Amino acid sequence: MSQMEIDRVLAQIRSLSAQVRPPAAAATAQTGQTGASEFATMLKKGIDQVNQTEQSATTLADKFERGVPGVDLPQVMLEVQKATVSFRALTEVRNRLVSAYQDIMNMQI
Repeated sequence: MSQMEIDRVLAQIRSLSAQVRPPAAAATAQTGQTGASEFATMLKKGIDQVNQTEQSATTLADKFERGVPGVDLPQVMLEVQKATVSFRALTEVRNRLVSAYQDIMNMQI
């Protein structure tokens, strides 16, 4: 990868980051949300995205099974694998959160 391509990718990441941050800051200022509720909102969005990926894969698999034109097996398998990976990642996040909670609860004061 050349330096120009790297700079272009970094510029895209920065622009996307700038687009994402202002709405969150505005929502916090408007609703007075704390860091905990922002975390809960972010976690809920992640769960919703995993759910949407699962539903999309299921819908595509159903279309393939019914023989809908334009739905190929590689496309179906790719979507199913995406859903599987996203679900595993979500499960790992949950496991890490539970582990952190248990560590905190077992701390002596």
